[in-house]
Amino acid sequence: MSNELDKLAQAFRDEGPILPREEARNAAISAAMDRFDEENASRVQGKSAGARLKAKGNTLLDALRRRQSMTAKTERLGYFLTGSASLAALALVMVNTGIIPDLLDGVGVTKHGFVNGPQEVLQDQPGPSVLNTITTPKAELDQAAPAPAQQSVAQLTERETAKTVGRLAAPAQKRAQRDGSRVRAKFFPQAAGVPQRTADALPAPQYEDQGRDKFSAAEDNPVKVTAEDPVSTFSVDVDTASYAFLRASLNRGVLPQKNAVRVEEMINYFDYAYEVPATRAQPFKANVAVLPTPWNTNTKLLRIGIKGYELPKTERPRTNLVFLLDTSGSMRAPNKLPLLRSSFKLLLSSLQADDTVSIVTYAGSAGTVLEPTKVSERGKILNALDRLHAGGSTAGAEGIRQAYALAEQNAVKDGVNRVILATDGDFNVGITNPDELKSFVERKRKSGVSLSVLGFGMGNYNDALMQTLAQNGNGNAAYIDSLNEARKVLVKEAGSTLFTIAKDVKLQVEFNPAKVAEYRLIGYETRILKREDFNNDKVDAGDIGAGHTVTALYEITPTGAKTRLVDSLRYQQKTAAPDASGLGADEYAFVKIRYKQPQGAKSTLITTPVTAADEASDSTSAPHDARFAAAVAAFGQILKGGRYTGTFSYDDVIKLALDAKGVDEYGHRAEFINLVRAAKTAAALAPQKR
Repeated sequence: MSNELDKLAQAFRDEGPILPREEARNAAISAAMDRFDEENASRVQGKSAGARLKAKGNTLLDALRRRQSMTAKTERLGYFLTGSASLAALALVMVNTGIIPDLLDGVGVTKHGFVNGPQEVLQDQPGPSVLNTITTPKAELDQAAPAPAQQSVAQLTERETAKTVGRLAAPAQKRAQRDGSRVRAKFFPQAAGVPQRTADALPAPQYEDQGRDKFSAAEDNPVKVTAEDPVSTFSVDVDTASYAFLRASLNRGVLPQKNAVRVEEMINYFDYAYEVPATRAQPFKANVAVLPTPWNTNTKLLRIGIKGYELPKTERPRTNLVFLLDTSGSMRAPNKLPLLRSSFKLLLSSLQADDTVSIVTYAGSAGTVLEPTKVSERGKILNALDRLHAGGSTAGAEGIRQAYALAEQNAVKDGVNRVILATDGDFNVGITNPDELKSFVERKRKSGVSLSVLGFGMGNYNDALMQTLAQNGNGNAAYIDSLNEARKVLVKEAGSTLFTIAKDVKLQVEFNPAKVAEYRLIGYETRILKREDFNNDKVDAGDIGAGHTVTALYEITPTGAKTRLVDSLRYQQKTAAPDASGLGADEYAFVKIRYKQPQGAKSTLITTPVTAADEASDSTSAPHDARFAAAVAAFGQILKGGRYTGTFSYDDVIKLALDAKGVDEYGHRAEFINLVRAAKTAAALAPQKR
């Protein structure tokens, strides 16, 4: 039996599939459709659609076919209505699935057809078209239709079809208009009947300027002959804006302009493991070291480091901060106002619950958007920051005036009263003269309110003005190019940013001509003071915050070196060298530091000699921190043109930094090494934006 079944199965497989004849298939489908229409012709579909679409369409099509002499318009409409069941069904599906709204999204639709779309095809056809009725209310169609007695068969056909499709489309009409109007208003606001969106609702274009960054020009400190000018005096610097700005430039693949490079700010960007003062009575001490110069075998480096007293949280004074925020039109960019908001939200986490925060903004004018509010009301402060929007010009001077007034009104006795200015650029409304602004903040120092500056963005940053304001406002300047930088400045280093432990800090170095023939200070060009300013307590100088480090490097040429940059004078008698057995015979230099307590008016003096005991015999025995600072100094000098670094290259900087990287908890030193690598291939000038 199984053999017979196998043979039968094989026969069926050999025969292949039996397909119906095309004529039989078409006849069966037609009969089924006719039967369906006969049973459902009187049934309604939807709310009031009337008879089934196929039956209605066939009736209308028969009427059309009986009209042999038809106008051009009616002929076109007849062709359009051929197979009306398929057309109507398709229209219904397109409406309900959102296809037609999507198609109309890029086309302006008016009462009589399309705008910026198929208008060329339909504009010569009066009356509503089938597609147009999908988005045209039924009442409007009925009102526009001619009287029944005067209508031709073609007009009846068009009207009947329009009303039918309109009724079927009613549930989707609102959705179609809602979805379509959004894009129509965006791309075709000129179309008649399309509501215009307000300017506030439109997505604001991002402002992006280029090549308008302003930096003060400063010549490198010259080489000085010790026998002629043995004393160097300067104000300490705790700013870091230059390093963050050049990092932002290099991350874009472009070298920073030379005036943007301030070597002392690059060096002071990094933390160094200097000895920490034990008490607040003497808030810091000098840490000195002498080591070989990496880029010149004939010279040495004298490193002077200061570490500020680290203020415990329990000893932190109350804080009254006024956020002065630039909300002008140029702040409309992701790395400006949005980053500014996020940065100040981070700063809130560094404050105590009873500290006070106010917000003043400026654009075309200035105003207070948040009255003094306790940090404990964090939600209120965050809400005020989230409401900020960019637009208008830049009335920065008026903003500064109002911010100082608000800070003075709510000043905390024996506490921190500070205005923090956050901006991307220049002031262009009101007082814009830097000298006038400088005089204003200088006078306000007496009120006990200080001014710090945070820079944002690139292309329109007025660093020259920001440095002037910060230096004369007893504050510091930082540049925020990322949220990580905001966290470093406003969270990790919040103490050094907000809490001053010593003010008017000045440093003076007297070099011993018996040991040092020449010297030059690396960086600090904008902080140089006169020799007599050191003992004058009326002369303003830099401030040091809690836990902050300050580093200064001198390149010195020992007496007896094979080469010197400055020749000896022919006619001037040589200065006699000190007696080898006399005072300071083994000293390279004598370091003096003057400072005042935060609320004091009289300065205190700290002195430290630099002796042979502070010298490392070779680079490998020198402190890691000193060698890494030397690598940063070399990089900065190369970026400025390499006037004193000879053939020392980027690769030499990388090697030196790698060898001296040491502990790098936050990865800042590894980032520096990568920036040096980026400088090797960076463009000298940014390409013009299109």
